[in-house]
Amino acid sequence: MNVAFKTLGCKLNYSETSSISRDFENKGYNKVSFKENADVYVINTCSVTQNADKEFKYLVNRAKKSNPKSKIIAIGCYAQLKPREIGQIDGVDLVLGADKKFDVLNYIENNESHSCEINNVKSFQTSFSLGDRTRSFLKVQDGCDYKCTYCTIPLARGKSRSGKINEIIDNVKTLVGKGIKEIVLTGVNIGDYGIMHGDLKKESTFLDLLKNIDKVSGLERVRISSIEPNLLSDEIIHLVSHSKKFMPHFHIPLQSGSDKILKLMKRRYLKDLYENRVEKIKNLIPDCSIGVDVIVGFPEEDENDFMETYKFLEKLDVSYLHVFSYSERDNTESVKLKNKNSNKIKGIRSKILRDLSELKKNNFYKNNLGKKRNVLFESENKNGFIHGYSDNYIRVKTLWASNLVDNINNMILDKIDSDNLVIARNI
Repeated sequence: MNVAFKTLGCKLNYSETSSISRDFENKGYNKVSFKENADVYVINTCSVTQNADKEFKYLVNRAKKSNPKSKIIAIGCYAQLKPREIGQIDGVDLVLGADKKFDVLNYIENNESHSCEINNVKSFQTSFSLGDRTRSFLKVQDGCDYKCTYCTIPLARGKSRSGKINEIIDNVKTLVGKGIKEIVLTGVNIGDYGIMHGDLKKESTFLDLLKNIDKVSGLERVRISSIEPNLLSDEIIHLVSHSKKFMPHFHIPLQSGSDKILKLMKRRYLKDLYENRVEKIKNLIPDCSIGVDVIVGFPEEDENDFMETYKFLEKLDVSYLHVFSYSERDNTESVKLKNKNSNKIKGIRSKILRDLSELKKNNFYKNNLGKKRNVLFESENKNGFIHGYSDNYIRVKTLWASNLVDNINNMILDKIDSDNLVIARNI
């Protein structure tokens, strides 16, 4: 029986889909591309933006056109938040939320239909991606206790919870044993990692986890995915600065450079703290890449607030931006805020910050030209070139050579090509 998988949204979703797909393969299912004819289509949904909801409906229609008799299963955040809505979409056979998604194989084999409610998800299910990319995404934490006024993730994924250090280390060793060169640590709020005891005190912290991972023999590269600025401690930055395994790369959500808007968002920091974190990183790791998440068009964000954000980002020594237009979601506090911004205004502000991002990235690339960096190359031959990422997250290409595939090579970053990638050459 053929089964196909599609992941919408974040790296955490991707790691979970990969683990679920291995369960199917271990049971004798034949995994195929989502574009191919399959008997079962599993879509791991996202509900961070309205576009993710629309994309889900498009995928359902496409799957049914490929095989009208196929069974379509929706799992993940959208399924958890709006089970009835998603269950009424023509073609959807099974809806499993956050507490049931890892049981999808059992539901299919028992030929069950199920529509979940929003449950208080308490368990932690370990997962990691394998076989689809050069790097592996390893889930270390799930859920979130923060109450950001625009976000549905705490409803979709429940309270913050974490995997035990020994279990995570076992997964790291498994991935190293399978030849994985780079592991990306993922979660909803990974800086909040910690195992809780009955007295509600943490037995272990994210720093403890990083120290243990740093000791794993044979592990070559580790990246920390998005981490909240208020949880990015001096100790974590120091560890990365001295480690040969942790890559000089941080992705730190900002969301707004206006303290007024940060307060309306109920973020747990103001922009001074964010600036302090960037300065600390750059003082210790000058060539470190720093990525930033920004939301434009939040309710009450006027032109002065936006320009405050622009000027703040313009002066910050960061490498690239991920820009999101505010998307109103049900059951969030920001729905009640007044002075909403139009789609036109959000589009204009988004374009301005995307242009700034390109400028930031180009400057970061230029500052690294002529330097030696370790590059992990991927496996695809793209018009005679092989692509990869440097340790500090510069997108690199060089002439195709089969011996480079899935290997780390010390290269000189030579020049920026017309496609805004850096051409590297052998030392």
